[in-house]
Amino acid sequence: MTVEPGIRVGQDSDASTSDASVIERSWDEPEAFAVLFDRHADSVHRYAARRLGTEVAEDLMAETFTTAFQQRFRYNTQLADARPWLFGIATNLIGRHRRAEARRLKAIGRLPTAAPAAGSEDTVADRVAARVSAQAVRGELALAMARLPARHRDVLLLVAWADLGYEEVARALEVPVGTVRSRLHRARRKLRDALGGSDPTAFREESEESDDE
Repeated sequence: MTVEPGIRVGQDSDASTSDASVIERSWDEPEAFAVLFDRHADSVHRYAARRLGTEVAEDLMAETFTTAFQQRFRYNTQLADARPWLFGIATNLIGRHRRAEARRLKAIGRLPTAAPAAGSEDTVADRVAARVSAQAVRGELALAMARLPARHRDVLLLVAWADLGYEEVARALEVPVGTVRSRLHRARRKLRDALGGSDPTAFREESEESDDE
């Protein structure tokens, strides 16, 4: 898949090289940026698919890497791992589809309760719902997620689906770590309230100090 004219998907020839080193090398050798694509395109695609569906995910993933390529000179090469940067770009692009994401969640919430067919792709709620014992909660969970403020849902899903830590989410969204904790705390509380006290988000336990956000 072509990300930018002249930027081809190739093999990661040096898996020990940090993302930051790859980006820095791409300043003079643009074709080197394909290594970053090879490393992270699949995870960005999965994240986009869970949030917006497979129909949109391919284009959004490609746009994420096109944007990253265009902005590569601004990357802070002191940060070895580029995943927070890439997921931040993807999340900003998802922001253009807020209504579509909410409609998708509400539609899932209206589906009859049943276990997904073997081999089928996870629905947008399945990854979180897997932590809840009752299958019947899937629809309620999707509806509860649809009601979350977008900024809270972004934090929740960057932790749940992108597997980012608090500091990484803060980098992705360009907000203080305390704001990440506050938004995640409020999102989890709203989900627990909607699910009658069940907590579908058994994330890494960190202090949930609150900022007013």
